[in-house]
Amino acid sequence: MLNIILCGAPGSGKGTQSEYIVKKYGLEHLSTGDLLRHEIASGSRFGQQIDAIISKGNLVPDDVMLRLIDQYLEKLPAGTKGVIFDGFPRTLNQAIEFEKMLAHKQTSSHLIDLHVDEDELIHRLLERGKTSGRSDDNLETIKKRLVIYHHQTEAVSKYYKDLKKYYAVNGTGTVEEIFGRICSIVDSL
Repeated sequence: MLNIILCGAPGSGKGTQSEYIVKKYGLEHLSTGDLLRHEIASGSRFGQQIDAIISKGNLVPDDVMLRLIDQYLEKLPAGTKGVIFDGFPRTLNQAIEFEKMLAHKQTSSHLIDLHVDEDELIHRLLERGKTSGRSDDNLETIKKRLVIYHHQTEAVSKYYKDLKKYYAVNGTGTVEEIFGRICSIVDSL
């Protein structure tokens, strides 16, 4: 199974690029953001707790995310070619526990990291906020999310670099140009 972690700061294009990868390679797409938003939309008590965390720009606790990911993987149909993990893992602990979970399932993952200038990220997110209706697409929350992203996820990148499963991609340019860069990596895997 080919498991790809598509990493990058909020607004780097993970969701867009994930859609392209799914179409070309036939992989499943798991956006943890979508998974969490689905839980919030359900109106459950758990969803309300998640909403209170996310709307302030904070990350959901590791144990909650890992449990949701494991449940997702268990429900995959037989013969699944692989999964694109969009926005997960975000902390070193998540990465370590995630790789243990995958090893238990006799598979592993590779991290593709989309690099985009911070001014461009803020611009993209503010533009998205005009139509997305997402409560976290405002300047104050965006800045907080970027600080949290850089603080907590740098260790994830280092972890995958140490595992020799890390690939950096310039995330600036047209969607097609960025996708071409990603394809050259995926094809090599």
